[in-house]
Amino acid sequence: MRPVPWRVAAVQRIYEGLIREHLGQERQMVFLTGPRQVGKTTTARTSAGEQGHYLNWDRQEDRVLITRGADAVAQQAGFATLAAKPPVLVLDEIHKYPKWKSFLKGLFDTHGGNGRIIATGSSRLNIFKRGGDSLMGRYFPYRMHPLSVREILQPAVSLDKDIQPPLPCTGDPVQSLLSYGGFPEPFLKQSARFYNRWSSLRTEQLFREDLRDLTRIQEAGQIHVLSELLVRQTGQLVNYSNLAVRVNASVDTMRRWLGVLESFYFCFTIRPWFRNVAKSLRKQPKVYLWDWSALKDPGARHENFVASHLLKEIHWWTDAGLGRYDLHYLRDKEGREVDFLVSRDGRPWFLVEVKSSSGVRISPQLEYYQKSTGAAHAFQASFDLDYVERDCFSVATPVSVPVSTLLAQLI
Repeated sequence: MRPVPWRVAAVQRIYEGLIREHLGQERQMVFLTGPRQVGKTTTARTSAGEQGHYLNWDRQEDRVLITRGADAVAQQAGFATLAAKPPVLVLDEIHKYPKWKSFLKGLFDTHGGNGRIIATGSSRLNIFKRGGDSLMGRYFPYRMHPLSVREILQPAVSLDKDIQPPLPCTGDPVQSLLSYGGFPEPFLKQSARFYNRWSSLRTEQLFREDLRDLTRIQEAGQIHVLSELLVRQTGQLVNYSNLAVRVNASVDTMRRWLGVLESFYFCFTIRPWFRNVAKSLRKQPKVYLWDWSALKDPGARHENFVASHLLKEIHWWTDAGLGRYDLHYLRDKEGREVDFLVSRDGRPWFLVEVKSSSGVRISPQLEYYQKSTGAAHAFQASFDLDYVERDCFSVATPVSVPVSTLLAQLI
């Protein structure tokens, strides 16, 4: 089999095939969400094709058209013209429009049968409660993530399978992703100087523009302090009381601000799995960053790297309609812990323990938790093992696997 030229394939996104399938089969709107600069606009426009019509709320002329109402936009997009294929309208950053919900509802209810609609946003399109009727049943969400190992190796994936078959691997995509992150532009540049400038600008946009423009929060400086504390506590249990003391705010405010940082794709949290686990923790979440490259500690970066890949998998599988998938961690009051548990349709499916080095025996906690949860697979994923072209998911007992081998079988 011919080796995969991963550096060339990295410019193509797996989401294009998924969205094209949606546009060909479903009438509901596409809600494409994800962090700033993850590639939403390019993916939406590429998926819409040459006949797609593009409007951006941040562009003055487009904003004037949108505020004129759904009929004006539909006319401009060609929804009133008979065509061989329904035209596709891309509405970029539409969530910044205060009346975006009622606008989309009117556009879809009146003109949705004559065209297809893709709405994109850097924050979750359904988080801001600004009134208007519910859009339930009128859209399907697709959550876009940074580049991952499998997407770099081969962006064309099977849309009806969760686990992908093994494939050859050339180069070192894991090391490049660890160094430059998974956001397309810095990853493709492969330049430390460019990455440093890009990262600084992205942080400034989040805390000076997004928070100011899309929320009523005035304490941006304190939220920035909170974000810096979370960077240093990545992979650890969130202690709201300690954070409240250090940021000089209430515990309830800490919970609310952490939710805001999650909504803007700065970080994400996972919660413990406690069913069939004696004396399990039940409430405290663990926090990780969307951009793992911001972490200086190698161990924390490795764990966050795998967490981000697993979050991408469960979002993809769920959004593609393959089932209901969730990500958890395992920990009991006696200190036994496994980094991650992936569940499928409410049942434990596989466990992952992350190790920077393979020079340790397989964690006995993997065996303990596999037995107690009934998970089908248990992986100890090591970063210093070379890629092996083999199906990890053919093994039922706890096994040490290369990180690249495991992640290459996901999305």
